[in-house]
Amino acid sequence: MAIPDFQSIMLPLLNLTSDREIHNLHKATEELARDFVLTDEEISYLIPSGQPRFYNRVVWAKTYLKKAELLTYPQRGRFQITQRGIDVLSENLEKIDIDYLSRFPEFIEFRKKTQPEEQEDDQIEEHEELTPEEALENAYQKIHNDLADELLEYVVKSPPVFFEKLVVELLVAMGYGGTQRDAARAVGGVGDEGVDGIIDEDRLGLDTIYIQAKRWQRDSKVGRPQIQAFVGALLGHRARKGVFITTADFTNDAREYVLGIDTKVVLIDGSRLTNLMIDFGIGVTTRTRYEIKELDSDYFGDIVEE
Repeated sequence: MAIPDFQSIMLPLLNLTSDREIHNLHKATEELARDFVLTDEEISYLIPSGQPRFYNRVVWAKTYLKKAELLTYPQRGRFQITQRGIDVLSENLEKIDIDYLSRFPEFIEFRKKTQPEEQEDDQIEEHEELTPEEALENAYQKIHNDLADELLEYVVKSPPVFFEKLVVELLVAMGYGGTQRDAARAVGGVGDEGVDGIIDEDRLGLDTIYIQAKRWQRDSKVGRPQIQAFVGALLGHRARKGVFITTADFTNDAREYVLGIDTKVVLIDGSRLTNLMIDFGIGVTTRTRYEIKELDSDYFGDIVEE
């Protein structure tokens, strides 16, 4: 089955604590994964922050139950059902969700503090199946994708000399060629037998990477013949490594071709190019930075919640 949303986890999680014992989050997550019959792949599936999606949803289900005072945290990293939680289970509910928890004033107060006043009802419904962290990740990814699309438009319209400069700056930012000055020979000055440039793999120049850069329209395709010509040029230079960078895309035939040859050739299409530009800060600037922080339970030692 698919990974359940965090609201679907609330009732099973509360049921798990019905023994009134103190529970460990990791063990509870393992037990819930078995109850939901999740595969190893589903259990280990990561959200962009690097945390397993299912574990993240269990954490938020636990948090929401705690805010409604159905659970309490008696020890560091542990949780336990409250008398209110026992009373709720006695109702033999089919599910527990945000609507149900909203009957408790403590939960309503929590929601008031975390829900922007100007947010529309349809926006709230859209995110109900997502944890707050997942909603933030989705919003970030949308902004990232929109920026990548805008970047590619600008790169395609840029003059050839500017594109050559961009490629150099990106490769240097990624750690190739040493400094900007050292990498100045990377693109634009060679133009020899299907090779647009050369750059050192490291500052010591222990190995050399040959480059082909094509500023084509984004809806065009670089095919196998162009890649074969580039590989032939590499062989002519006795080169073992090459990078083919384009603002367009590659055909499936071209991608399959490079997988079956001994020469190491990396294909960077327009989408990957702009994502690398964002990752390494080329052509973009930071407008706002957000940090997600969590409680450092080690700082508080073994403080017991009253």
